[in-house]
Amino acid sequence: MSSPSPAVPTAASVPSPVTGPVTAAPAPPAVSARVGSARAVSSGPTVAELLDFVRRAAEDTALIASLPLDPEGRTWVRLDGPGGSEAWLIGWPPGTGTGWHDHADSVGAFTTASGTLKEHSLAVRLPTDGWKTLELNEGVDRSRELAAGQGRAFGQNHVHEVLNESDSVHAVSVHAYYPPLPRIRRFSRTGAVLRLEQTERPEDWQ
Repeated sequence: MSSPSPAVPTAASVPSPVTGPVTAAPAPPAVSARVGSARAVSSGPTVAELLDFVRRAAEDTALIASLPLDPEGRTWVRLDGPGGSEAWLIGWPPGTGTGWHDHADSVGAFTTASGTLKEHSLAVRLPTDGWKTLELNEGVDRSRELAAGQGRAFGQNHVHEVLNESDSVHAVSVHAYYPPLPRIRRFSRTGAVLRLEQTERPEDWQ
């Protein structure tokens, strides 16, 4: 995840995808200072600007070191994203992942700050509503490894899952979404069959 505003909690274990009920905390001064020169909220940041933000945040060693890590579950801190975007710093224990999900009408970007993440995604645009089960065509699967310093941006309705496949090393990443996530659709998958399991809205993870 992306995972996505809420009240201000503290870092804690994440029971849901990247964009799930993530915890919040004020951004360190270095990140807040960057936001001051961002584009006005009314126009909104571009995907390129979101990617630039998460890359610069991932290079902030003090910020990355400030994230508490939990050996059992993901941890997270809310950041001040550019131009009114929703941004998160997320820690991934070995063997954890988001499950399949999308981000509705939000565009986004994420960058790995430490460790390595694996992203599986679908090169297909799913119907917006009115379905429960879909059979995927051959050739729509994409996979990529994102080591420290590597990231990617994506458009609306991007369907993916993000995993830390290491059996011993934590990963840390930075994510940003615009507009702030209006909903998240979560899916299960068996072979070529994708099933819509749940739709969440901001009140579900605040």
